Amino acid sequence: MFDHCLYFNTTALARLLEREWTRAFKPFGLTPSQAFMLRVVLEKPALLQSELAKEMAIARPTATRTLDGLQKLALVERRHTETDGREFAIHPTAAAVELKTALNAASAAVTRRLKIALGPGHFNDTVSRVKQTRATLA
Repeated sequence: MFDHCLYFNTTALARLLEREWTRAFKPFGLTPSQAFMLRVVLEKPALLQSELAKEMAIARPTATRTLDGLQKLALVERRHTETDGREFAIHPTAAAVELKTALNAASAAVTRRLKIALGPGHFNDTVSRVKQTRATLA
């Protein structure tokens, strides 16, 4: 019925992937959204909250809610910037830095499983096409 429906098929795929990433990040007490955001913060400390939202391709209020959760877990700190007191730079805490290697390993393990299941060429082609489609529609 929905063979040619982009919405249905991408949403169904997203649900399957959500389950995979939920299992991967559960040992850390993180949701996939929190874990991916934390990985960005660890790679790019001091990003402004607005820049982080853009990097994650999410709305700023969504970024705020995810950051609130990470802050409650004591994994990030919001620091006022010197240039604009209304904007916050996001920094990882020492506890977050300690998780970096394990978070990246958990993520890499999921990616390896998906590449095995799909085949590396199909996996890479799918990711590339989804990124292109997202960029085109943005």
